[in-house]
Amino acid sequence: MQNTIKSDFRKSHFYLLICFLCLSLGHTFAQPVERAVKILVAPDREDWTYKTGDKVKFTISVFQNGNPVKNAPVRYEIGPEKMEPTIKESKTAANGTITVEAGTLKSPGFLRCVAWTNVDGGEYKGLATAGFDPQNIQPTVSNPADFDAFWDAAKKELATVPMDAKMTLLPERCTEKVNVYHVNLQNFKNNVRLYGILTIPKKEGKYPALLKVPGAGVRAYYGDVAMAEKDIITFEIGIHGVSVIMDPSVYTDLGQGALNGYPNYNLDDKDRFYYKRVYLGCVRANDFLTSLPQFDGTNLAVTGGSQGGALSIITAGLDSRVKWLGAFYPALSDVTGYLSGRAGGWPHYFEKNSVKFNNTKEKLATIGYYDVVNFARRVKVPGYYMWGYNDETCPPTSMYAAYNVTTAPKELKLYLETGHWTYPEERELMNNWLVNKLKAK
Repeated sequence: MQNTIKSDFRKSHFYLLICFLCLSLGHTFAQPVERAVKILVAPDREDWTYKTGDKVKFTISVFQNGNPVKNAPVRYEIGPEKMEPTIKESKTAANGTITVEAGTLKSPGFLRCVAWTNVDGGEYKGLATAGFDPQNIQPTVSNPADFDAFWDAAKKELATVPMDAKMTLLPERCTEKVNVYHVNLQNFKNNVRLYGILTIPKKEGKYPALLKVPGAGVRAYYGDVAMAEKDIITFEIGIHGVSVIMDPSVYTDLGQGALNGYPNYNLDDKDRFYYKRVYLGCVRANDFLTSLPQFDGTNLAVTGGSQGGALSIITAGLDSRVKWLGAFYPALSDVTGYLSGRAGGWPHYFEKNSVKFNNTKEKLATIGYYDVVNFARRVKVPGYYMWGYNDETCPPTSMYAAYNVTTAPKELKLYLETGHWTYPEERELMNNWLVNKLKAK
């Protein structure tokens, strides 16, 4: 009886962990919540893609209970993504649908239509984005002449710091096939730590490894037991030098307090900028993975979304041990786009509300050493990339700027209507791609 109670408690605890995991990933992977009224916007081409100079029309439709809403009030704005709209109008959709002329773009980029309606006292929003020759978008960010020398020196310094790895088994998270550990490493300086969750097959043998890098924010992590049960070692890391198994309230306090705005910390100094510890921490995580006696010695991949999509590209560009990368909507890409009159990447250092503060000689000098574009130029391994045209957090203009300078083998899978989220099918497709690469015989 006592054993049954313990078993039930462990199962309940496991399901609670899964719930927390879903919540922790929500900012990056969850689909938008369904609402009673849907306002759908679509360009007049199935692939949403045009040549520069082509004219585009958007259809705006309002539905409730699956039926068009007659005489729906529609307000819409059209313009290059993240820029001031060039068209602002309001109309009544007599039959629930209207078609609007949106014009064109004369240079490669994205033209977005955002629409709102008010039904039964609630406001609803929809959008769609037309791409104009996106494969020809080129970056605006500078490529420092000493970029390689800077990062080579940083990695050499990292190599002199003892890893001092500490692993703590988490019995309540283990399964019949997988052991789960809380891991604590020394990062790029003495007494600067890196934490993460390691999942590793229990069965003796040699296995490939997958580094999972995080989206923006501060949270707990739970590891990827499902991937480990496919005979792949996984290491899911945090980037802030704090334990990743604390009470959720601690991360809330940190996110609203000491770590609020961390992407801006020391942006005026390339040697002290916050992301230096983060990028080198990803290399240190690979130091740990490749040191494990269960690692097969060859097959190592990295994956993540948003900030994690950026870190996937960056890690592959910095670390030759990485053989494949899988990136969802990478942030930190061509962040200087705003200074050239177009959208820049998250965290939007130079958009209209931040440009006066950040547009300094010192900060611009730092940016070149950390922008994803300059790591993408140096990636030499195959990559699988996924994003949508409707992403308002990581604008497609910025992501294409990095993708287009990547000369390594690459594949981009577009889910056009997605914003800063993914469908379950996307995650399954990415996981299958990673498994196939890591376990190819």
